[in-house]
This record gives sequence, C-alpha cells and structure tokens, in this order.
Amino acid sequence: MPKQKTHRGAAKRFRVTGTGKIKRYKAYRNHMASHKSNKQKRNLREPGLVDATQFKTMKKLIPYM
Repeated sequence: MPKQKTHRGAAKRFRVTGTGKIKRYKAYRNHMASHKSNKQKRNLREPGLVDATQFKTMKKLIPYM
C-alpha cells in the first residue's frame, strides 16, 4: 500500500497537541477589525480546537503529525 501524503495547506495551519487534539487558529481576525469589539478581537487571538465532528477528516489531511 502506498504512503499517504500530507495536505501541505493543512499542515501549515494546524498543530497536534500533546494529548492528540488538533489546534487551529480562528477565522474573522484580519478584515474590518475596526468594526469589531475589543472583546471579540481578544477572543479571536486565542487558538481553538478542531471540533469532534471534523476530527476524523483532519486526521486524514495530516496523518503523520
């Protein structure tokens, strides 16, 4: 069976934590930031985790991470 290829776009955007969860950065951060509240921008700074419904799909994209 051939080796799986890592999706390079996904590899640059996601990291795997020590417990095996997938860390991601949040959307809606850059564009039109002056219209967003400070609270909203502050909460967007923190990385989030990939939801359980998307976890299986993400593991296919980054199999060796």
